[in-house]
Amino acid sequence: MPNKRYRVDRLAEQIQREVDDILLKRVRDPRVQDITITGVDVTGDLQQATIYYSLLSDKASDGEKAQQGLDKAKGLIRSELGSRLNIFKTPELTFKRDPSVAYGSRIDQLINQLHKQER
Repeated sequence: MPNKRYRVDRLAEQIQREVDDILLKRVRDPRVQDITITGVDVTGDLQQATIYYSLLSDKASDGEKAQQGLDKAKGLIRSELGSRLNIFKTPELTFKRDPSVAYGSRIDQLINQLHKQER
């Protein structure tokens, strides 16, 4: 079974590269301009892919707009992936905001506050 996991991981990496490229070159929606794809999880049967993204902005309204833009562009992204990937069936796409980026920036903020208090 290790070959199957390797294939899933390889497909996830390829989807990440391709979706990043599609967002950069094909999707013209201004709501998705500042999005960075941080990771992709693909199910073992290759039928579904969860794409994690991060935003430069911390505003909640920007996050909602970005999610709406991604949901609207999902069909275009999936059809582009279908033509670029060499697989039988293109997986269904789900976009989720990556919480680890916000968590990391919060940790940095707390560490900086501790350093300021020590001085």
